[in-house]
Amino acid sequence: MTLDDRSLDQDVDTLWSLLFTIVLDGEKRMAAYLIAHGLTPPQLYVLKTLSERGGRCPIGEIARAHHLTHATMTGLVNRLEAMQPALVERQQRASDRRSVDVILTAAGQELFQAVQAGLMEQVRVMVSLLPAQERQDLIGYLSRYLMLVQAQFPISSP
Repeated sequence: MTLDDRSLDQDVDTLWSLLFTIVLDGEKRMAAYLIAHGLTPPQLYVLKTLSERGGRCPIGEIARAHHLTHATMTGLVNRLEAMQPALVERQQRASDRRSVDVILTAAGQELFQAVQAGLMEQVRVMVSLLPAQERQDLIGYLSRYLMLVQAQFPISSP
């Protein structure tokens, strides 16, 4: 094994450890924040998906977007619908009675926007810990890494 190989192996170990720690830390922080708003991360993802898609989306499409089964998504939607006030509602499609759209209610949109704003403020505070040049360097390196990885190893949908 050459010096370059050992160096690469050390870099791989370090990067994997850092990425894993960053993702785990972010998940824990987000979950703690969401608990205060009565949400779980998967519920937030449903609200986010609906918000991004104009407030309405077939339940199966939301399930596929999050790599969840239809049954799991139905449970998530049931809980969001049962909240007071309801964050989503269901509506059968007139064109296909078997297809159900999930609709983001005004209360769901308002809560999503408030939670999103709060999360972004947390990120803002964390990123502000770095001086401007270090922030730009970090963003540049991460952007380049992501671009290279996505180009070289695209993820195919099942």
